[in-house]
Amino acid sequence: MYYVVDTEKSFEQASTDLEIEVKNLGYGVLHIHDLGKTLRSKGVSFEEDCRVFEVCNPEQAAKVLSIDMRLNMALPCRISVFTERGSTKIGLIKPAQMLSALSNDPALIEIANDVEDKTIQMIDNSK
Repeated sequence: MYYVVDTEKSFEQASTDLEIEVKNLGYGVLHIHDLGKTLRSKGVSFEEDCRVFEVCNPEQAAKVLSIDMRLNMALPCRISVFTERGSTKIGLIKPAQMLSALSNDPALIEIANDVEDKTIQMIDNSK
């Protein structure tokens, strides 16, 4: 269900490299949520760093939504760069497995497999 890799890179460098790879593979970064910073700004004691990148390929998203508009709730894809006990990690919830829990439409599964391949490639190229 999860795809998570360790990287020797710093949190900042892994974040920068992921953003570059998302764009290199034809996707866009819609937003970056800096969860660690947000939690600390709210007075929560939180030691780790975590950035969630909302990434999207407009053509793939349009295909998904034209088949089942309810799946807007599962979009965009999210890839996270985070620290855990001193280690930097990059990961995602696999789109094909997530989508198969929501739909058994073969066309959607095919799209999700394509997106999963690309998002895993983004992670692998960033580590």
